[in-house]
Amino acid sequence: MRIGLITPDPGHPLLAATAALLGARHEVEVLHPAAQAPAAVAAPADVYLLKARTPEALELARALEGAGAPVVNSAAATERCQDRTGMAALALGAGLPFAATRTFGSLAGLESAPELEWPLVVKSRRSRKDDLVVRLDGPARLRELAPRWGREPVVTQAFAPNSGWDHKLWVVGDEVFAGVRRSELAAAGAEEDPGPGRLPEGWAELALRVGGAFGLDVYGVDVLATGDGDPLIVDVNAFPGIRGQAGAPEALAALTLRRAAGARP
Repeated sequence: MRIGLITPDPGHPLLAATAALLGARHEVEVLHPAAQAPAAVAAPADVYLLKARTPEALELARALEGAGAPVVNSAAATERCQDRTGMAALALGAGLPFAATRTFGSLAGLESAPELEWPLVVKSRRSRKDDLVVRLDGPARLRELAPRWGREPVVTQAFAPNSGWDHKLWVVGDEVFAGVRRSELAAAGAEEDPGPGRLPEGWAELALRVGGAFGLDVYGVDVLATGDGDPLIVDVNAFPGIRGQAGAPEALAALTLRRAAGARP
């Protein structure tokens, strides 16, 4: 069986470990999206893993899908996680507990926006590496960000009181992995690290519902435990790193083979 990795970084720990598992019995090849012209792929592999979000990577994935090859995640599903305005609309339309989101043409436009309630969280509308994600406690901070980010299209979300820890849920097929990370947006005096522990009841099922709504096979969901303990989704990511999660490479390898055989996860 031939398996393709669409990525500029085949040495990424998750991909490298998965490729090592698959390579024992199958042929694994790497397609660098910036160097691989879609038209140059003469004979598609049995399945591809899309761990890249650039326009070149998406174009390549669409071309491979057009040739009949399954791609994990699909180009369309990956794109759904790039526009945070569309992300929020899709999630809320599916009945998911996603943070209410407003869209602005630029960060500078927030200065004259009516009815802003502080503190609030501001994010780049387009999700990408090194994008803007910041908590603003008042309008003064806007002026500090203006030189670099003033023209950046942004979304805002109300700051939800929480423990100060981001709950990271990662899904590979039908397996859910979880961890916690100190939030960069937390106020001083946040609670102690709760540790990974067990997911609250219903959270694993919630993560799987996200995949159904977005058409994703491998993805991450950022969740806050609000003051009343209810989960609040604040972001969805296609094919995240899932570093340090025991069993994740094995789950990804198994999913890859299922998709190559034509089975859904």
